[in-house]
Amino acid sequence: MSLFPFGHATHPQWPMAAGLVLAQLRAQMSLPGHAASPRLGLLYITDHYAEQAQELFDHLRLELPEITDWAGTVGIGIAVNNAEYFDEPAMALMLCDIPPEQYRVFSGVAPWPVDMPVQTALVHADGHTPDVGELIAELAERTDSGYLFGGLSASRHQSMQFAISRQSPEAQVLNGGLSGVAFSPQVAMISRVTQGCRPITAERVVTDAEGPVVYRIDDQPALQVLMDDLQVSLREPQAALQAVRSTLAGLGAPATSGIGKTGNLGEDVVVRHIVGLDPARQGVVIAEHLEVGQKITFCQRNAQAAKADLMRIGAEIREALEPETLSRDMAEAWAHSEALSTAHPARRMAGAVYISCTGRGGPHFGGPSAEMQIIRHALGDVPLVGFFAAGEIAHNRLYGYTGVLTVFTTE
Repeated sequence: MSLFPFGHATHPQWPMAAGLVLAQLRAQMSLPGHAASPRLGLLYITDHYAEQAQELFDHLRLELPEITDWAGTVGIGIAVNNAEYFDEPAMALMLCDIPPEQYRVFSGVAPWPVDMPVQTALVHADGHTPDVGELIAELAERTDSGYLFGGLSASRHQSMQFAISRQSPEAQVLNGGLSGVAFSPQVAMISRVTQGCRPITAERVVTDAEGPVVYRIDDQPALQVLMDDLQVSLREPQAALQAVRSTLAGLGAPATSGIGKTGNLGEDVVVRHIVGLDPARQGVVIAEHLEVGQKITFCQRNAQAAKADLMRIGAEIREALEPETLSRDMAEAWAHSEALSTAHPARRMAGAVYISCTGRGGPHFGGPSAEMQIIRHALGDVPLVGFFAAGEIAHNRLYGYTGVLTVFTTE
């Protein structure tokens, strides 16, 4: 597996942006170490191009006839190595050097593969699809690992997905449902979830709940627990409501720990909004179906916690891919290189996909493109594309305020 060629550009007119992207791709495909004849394209566009998506897609397919399979979607913003495009017309395209027999594009018109073992899958979904969370869980059960990665399309205009396979080349830009790429066990990759919220309370247990309403936490009235944690009172409703609006609920399975290695939320925790209060029955309404025995941790968005956790997953991926020992020549080359902007000579990264929340991005991390610069600091100059989603998919569930980083390796 060679390095994945990728290109990105912004321009008010999509043909100009497409031309810049194609020029980057063709230049990279002629370089040593880069894939010369990839077959799978991952395309992400911002919603500024949403109304021209079909025309844009047809143009790219015409210019790249060797790409037989396509997947992608639209986001409020898109991500590439070291840069973010938010609220501006932009596109990013990466060509993946994966043997055709080791992956399959799926959608409503190209069914999930039944003739190929599936280890994991990149999934793009429309958040307006009924029971989308259940569909994600069902899809995860069809994989050997139970792990998916991806996100919900995000657009202020038309929401769509790109999904064309060599088995169904007539497919067009799609609306609704789920689509993506299923990968066989031969496609090596590492994937991690990074949280964006900081716990403000200890982890507790839901002891009485009905639907989205939790009535008791650790056998105490849930609303009173929340008020005590926030150090507010309903006797001062304005201050109480302001505090509740900035608070979220981290939910975890009974057998899991909700606190991760950095003291932030663990990877298995999903963050949901608090959407209402029930003073009469001392209930707290959360945007999720709750179950007795479930773990719950009240939390708040926090830039420093998000940065620390993003650095953690970058370090974990880096350490997983670096050999325990380096040769003298390799170590000296690394020591004298521009360590923060060049790929580690011993790392075996072919490309990466990063899906982040629309509520994250550079501004949340302190400056333009700051989130992607943290990833580049950890991984080096690795081909990377992705988008800012309305919800992030990892494992078998739908997350919020997280980032999902997946690196394809050459093992």
